[in-house]
Amino acid sequence: MFKSLKYLLYSGLITSISLMVACGEEKTSEFFVKDIVIVGEYISDGTNSQMTAIITPSNASNQEVEWTVSDQAIATISSAGLLTAVANGNVKVTASALDGSSVSIDRLIGVSGVFEPPVQVQSITISGTDITDGKSQQLSVEVLPVNAENKDVVWSVSDITIATVNDIGKLSPVKNGVVMVKASSQDGSTIVGEIVVNISGVDESIVGTMVETAAELLTALSNVVSGEKIYIKSGTYQLSAKVQLSRDGQDGSLISLLAHPNNETRPLIDFSSMSENSSNRGLNLSGDYWYVKGLDVFGAGDNGMFISGHNNLVEFCTFYENKDSGLQIGNGASNNTIINCDSYFNADSSIENADGFACKLDAGTGNKFIGCRAWQNLDDGWDGYLRSTDNITTTYENCWAFKNGLLKNGNVGGGDGNGFKTGGSDDKTLKHNATFTNCIAAGNVYDGFDHNSNRGDITMYNCSSHKNGRNINFGSNNIANFLKIKNMVSFASVSGNSYNASTTDVTNNSWQNDLSTTVDDFVSLDIDLLLSPRKEDGSLPDIEYLKLVSGSDLIDKGVNVGLPFNGTAPDLGAFEFGN
Repeated sequence: MFKSLKYLLYSGLITSISLMVACGEEKTSEFFVKDIVIVGEYISDGTNSQMTAIITPSNASNQEVEWTVSDQAIATISSAGLLTAVANGNVKVTASALDGSSVSIDRLIGVSGVFEPPVQVQSITISGTDITDGKSQQLSVEVLPVNAENKDVVWSVSDITIATVNDIGKLSPVKNGVVMVKASSQDGSTIVGEIVVNISGVDESIVGTMVETAAELLTALSNVVSGEKIYIKSGTYQLSAKVQLSRDGQDGSLISLLAHPNNETRPLIDFSSMSENSSNRGLNLSGDYWYVKGLDVFGAGDNGMFISGHNNLVEFCTFYENKDSGLQIGNGASNNTIINCDSYFNADSSIENADGFACKLDAGTGNKFIGCRAWQNLDDGWDGYLRSTDNITTTYENCWAFKNGLLKNGNVGGGDGNGFKTGGSDDKTLKHNATFTNCIAAGNVYDGFDHNSNRGDITMYNCSSHKNGRNINFGSNNIANFLKIKNMVSFASVSGNSYNASTTDVTNNSWQNDLSTTVDDFVSLDIDLLLSPRKEDGSLPDIEYLKLVSGSDLIDKGVNVGLPFNGTAPDLGAFEFGN
């Protein structure tokens, strides 16, 4: 009995000691990390996302991890696992155990929503050679850096009477001489590439068909071929039916219809015997590659000139007292340039439809108006209303629209009375993109620059709008897609201006930056000075209207938009002080 009890006690003692040892061993042993799972959301808003490490087993002795990323240019991560976006892209996030187990896990995280400033143009280089054969030349352009976001350029020439250039850089000679060609960036960088081209080989001798009667004119037009010139002598050419300019010239070999250089007076093409009818247009330019210069077109039963052709140049012509728009571009017509032309007193019997110039309805793209004037037209100075075409672009440079909406006798008519109607359409959805540079709208009955539900992109640089019913009207209904206005003067608007668009860039204008525009800023506010005679070469007259006086607070208050200027910065308005 005693030996058995002693044995049991001994056995129990041993068991207790074993349990104590076993418990001691469990308390001092370590459990290592076997697996890690990274939990966290992709970054889609350009901010941050919390990464969490799930450790297996859950009772691992050391559950701390070290966080790293593969590319800190895409995102950074804190010691607590907060992933912060730096740039858009993908980054590998790594969580590594710190318990000596060497366990780590990677996860690829997408990063987006970070705003990255666009890469702007730094240089533009034009490649081309002198023209020695009088033919057109396709210029090329290199825009750097190669990853610039917007590499579009706008082509222009220093003298359109020597050569013209289209939207893709095709240079077409008009006469012998020297011309500077520019390619201007469109991304806001104001970078401009330039090349000087010497042009020779153009036949400028007065060799061609001379006409002195209406019959001779019609015969010459029906027989003319590419490269030929028709010279019209002084006189009045009375015509009662539409005159067709339907033959095609060629690139570098224009058909020319010109006032004879030795004329003492301008030829008058008189359609006043026509009845008022939409089919009774005067000059119907359906051909391509024409050069028309120095003609007065009067009294047509519809448009004085209607252009449905392409790549034509109309210079130093006047269109007046026609029964619809003086000059209209339509029927898909593209890349036509109208330079130094006047259109005025155009009115229909319904007293509501005739414009000065109209690039509208079904017109094509790439048409330009340079140095043109439109005044006292019944409806608008320029009308860009669209129907059957969309997303075209028209350019206006140094154009003046004034007193439109008034009749020849000075009474208010029944038309819209806008200076520049930028667009509009029946269903209020069509886009007529437009660029206005150094343009003036003054004394128009309704709007100087009118939105009219145009849904396109409109840019205005260094323009002036004075004493219109409303100087600038981009309304809140059917708003434009984009509106940019820089270095503009708006003064004495009868009603308040509006500048609505889906996106706007309206800065450095006379109503901003605490500027105050008064009568004392200007040499003259006499709108009638806009009627001053043109120079002998057809260019606009030098006038004092809206020019700034010395000391005006509008001097040097603009921003560089790529136009030439004096002083430290551009002045506001259409005229640079000192020019």
